[in-house]
Amino acid sequence: MLKIYNTLTRKKEKFVPLHPPFVGMYVCGPTVYDDPHLGHAKTYISFDVIVRFLRESGYHVRYIQNITDVGHLLGDEQEGEDRILKRAKIEKLEPAEIAYKYEVAYFRDMDLLNCLRPDISCRATGHVPEMIELVEKLIKKGYGYEVGGNVYFDVSRFKGYGKLSGRRVEELVKGSRVKVAEDKRHPADFALWKKADPQHLMQWPSPWGRGFPGWHLECSVMGMKYLGDSIDIHGGGLDNQFPHHECEIAQSEAATGKPFVKYWLHNNMLTIDGQKMSKSLGNHVTLAELFQKYDPMIVRFFVLQGHYRSPQDFSDKALDAARSGFERLKNTVLGLRRLLIDEIEMPKQMKEEKWNQHQKKFYHFMNDDFNTSGAISVLFDIVKDITSTDGSGFVVWGPNPKEELNQANALFKHLGEDILGLKFEEEANQELEDDLIQLLIQQRERFRKQKEWEKADEIRDSLEKIGIILEDGKEGTKYIKK
Repeated sequence: MLKIYNTLTRKKEKFVPLHPPFVGMYVCGPTVYDDPHLGHAKTYISFDVIVRFLRESGYHVRYIQNITDVGHLLGDEQEGEDRILKRAKIEKLEPAEIAYKYEVAYFRDMDLLNCLRPDISCRATGHVPEMIELVEKLIKKGYGYEVGGNVYFDVSRFKGYGKLSGRRVEELVKGSRVKVAEDKRHPADFALWKKADPQHLMQWPSPWGRGFPGWHLECSVMGMKYLGDSIDIHGGGLDNQFPHHECEIAQSEAATGKPFVKYWLHNNMLTIDGQKMSKSLGNHVTLAELFQKYDPMIVRFFVLQGHYRSPQDFSDKALDAARSGFERLKNTVLGLRRLLIDEIEMPKQMKEEKWNQHQKKFYHFMNDDFNTSGAISVLFDIVKDITSTDGSGFVVWGPNPKEELNQANALFKHLGEDILGLKFEEEANQELEDDLIQLLIQQRERFRKQKEWEKADEIRDSLEKIGIILEDGKEGTKYIKK
């Protein structure tokens, strides 16, 4: 029986979906205003494995993930500038261009990490009419109020506010660090709809004048649209627990009168050399930068070595250790598969029950709140069982060694690839490949200096066709692989 830690009840609970075998799962997606970073890797690898394991356990999962392309404001109190608008001004592009650019980058990096695409990837800007309808419903029920074109949720009317985070409304007022908007009835009230200035580039007509939706509104609307008024699982980063998820609960349950989410899952944060990752601290690492040095599967393996609810510290030392562990595992799997292809007879065999025990142990770890660290240890147990102590080759015993090795290979496929999402692939001559790409980049640069733009574009387009994306910047041209 699968048990998961429910942030709402603060304990592990048996997982019993609302309408088995169907499982509706909603995970807060990225705000697409910058390049994907290490924190995104930890979050979306963690939930990717959860989706994979639920499906391998027989559940029919509908996985929803949103794209925030409007309404996510800067600042702790969500009273600042829209993040995408700010980036648009910096890059001198339209907000829609910024959102699309970084959405493409997000999915590119998630594909490299072998994260499954969500069944539905929904953009906030595509659901504004439904958001307006929800705001109207909340006003009609007495939970929302309009002041000068702004609409706020009255937290004093919703008695359950704070049940997810454990925060009391009174404490929120005392702990407020910024000046509260003067038009609010209560300092903890949050925006459902914001009035837009005439020059604001993202605005829609509404019953309260032209404006844009509050950030919290989109997840309630899209979650309920695609999964119903009550959802089995809602996931996201621990930093979203308050205020984002707390506000989702309030507005959703106030509107429907039903529990919004049965199981809340939150993954913990990732630090870098013991410090919180932050641009201001100069330790912000994008995935594109990281993939220049480490294979995406090493990054995935690193994340899976920790538990999704535990904080995880990133460093070059930790990634190097993950590379060593993953390469040992990968080399064993690839060596085993080459052996099976060559049909080389081995002298001995293990008992079949051994393989059943490995699978049971793996599922035991995963059924305990998705313990991927324990699950990985089972893969290394299999490695020990089929290789010699000195690492010189494979050792099995019995009358049918090929069948036993096939069973080991099947376990690596099912447990390591299908559930944990690891990819065991033969590497090309990476050094030669890098040299060839750099030669093409240098030739392209010569064409650009000579203003032979068509030839330069031809090199760029040809590389893109084989999955090599060039990115021009102040420090020169870098490349990433799709």
